[in-house]
Amino acid sequence: MSVDHSEEIKAAATTAKTYAIAPGVTLNVRGGPGTGYAVVRVLAAGSRVPIHCQTPGTSVAGPYGTSNIWDNIGSGEYVSDAYVLTGSDGYVAARCG
Repeated sequence: MSVDHSEEIKAAATTAKTYAIAPGVTLNVRGGPGTGYAVVRVLAAGSRVPIHCQTPGTSVAGPYGTSNIWDNIGSGEYVSDAYVLTGSDGYVAARCG
């Protein structure tokens, strides 16, 4: 038996926690977890992002330290955790996989 949870999923998506990117920073969103992946879009300064999952990738130095953690913010969209104010130097979401 199949149960349609689409309304529950939509509600969860609209209430998902978001995190601020570093102040004054326009942030490249890449197609994968590293600087070798193409830039797919650029986030404006003052943006907030959801973190769906996190994965290791290229190490990046940013306003919040140096990190090899990349945050998945959408389908095929990753940003370096070194630019996202999560309040932690480690993982704050499940690993992508």
